[in-house]
Amino acid sequence: MRFGILANSDSYYLRELSRAAAKLGHEATQLPFAEVTAALQAGGQLSIAAGEHKLSDFDSILVRTMPPGSLEQVVFRMDCLGRHEATGGVVINPARAVEAAVDKFLTSAKLAEAGLTTPRTIVCQTADEALAAFEQLGCDVVLKPIFGSEGRGITRLNDEALAQRAFKMLSQLGAVLYVQEFIEHEGLDFRLLLIGDDCLAMRRRNKLDWRTNVSRGATGEKFDPPSGLIDMARRASQSVGALVAGVDILPARDGRLHVLEVNAVPGWKALARVHERDVAAMMLAFAAGQARRRGGT
Repeated sequence: MRFGILANSDSYYLRELSRAAAKLGHEATQLPFAEVTAALQAGGQLSIAAGEHKLSDFDSILVRTMPPGSLEQVVFRMDCLGRHEATGGVVINPARAVEAAVDKFLTSAKLAEAGLTTPRTIVCQTADEALAAFEQLGCDVVLKPIFGSEGRGITRLNDEALAQRAFKMLSQLGAVLYVQEFIEHEGLDFRLLLIGDDCLAMRRRNKLDWRTNVSRGATGEKFDPPSGLIDMARRASQSVGALVAGVDILPARDGRLHVLEVNAVPGWKALARVHERDVAAMMLAFAAGQARRRGGT
């Protein structure tokens, strides 16, 4: 099997996937998102490439990064992946799933539509509207960038003056203000990694910060989730159309479980360590299975 990996050249996940591919007798090639091109030929034939490689030369394309870019660049990249899928190519995750999961507002809306409990959220564009949201949500909120992961750019606000200053600054920069109620919790949450039918989970704890991301100092430990939690994660993943997903679920002090996030380009470094599993090999096995299924073999 030939796998094209859309990843940065220095990515840990590229190295892991390349190692696993060599071990399994497959081929993994790094593809640069910034060099994606599309050529429409006479007769309507479409050729999509990344650098010197055509996407059609690979059995499966794995998306392992979402690099920054202009709106035009990001839309074009996703359009190219979508067109590759439309002509029979395998992309993990599908372009539409990546688009939905990278957008916190759209993810929240899809989670709510699926009947999953998620924190009350107000998304707006002006400082005055955000301040009204701050008051409506109990004057204790989490302000998040609408795009982003691993806890970057997330701020807890429970002081009106600081909240007003933050909202004003961000609105002047043209940001969308994603304001979410703060959920009282015990400093832990669950991360479930879904790879097709497989599920690896860990419990994350942070004694020093309300954020439970491992990248923010939380510690992870192996966790065997009950079937109800796995079902919740699967419903969350399906709501955005992801085949592979990292789902964050927060148990509140009142006993309710809140789905916070669905990551369609999930990391697995901590999970691989606590489970002592070759997650990269699991990813490639799943991608190979999807390619065989698409190819009818």
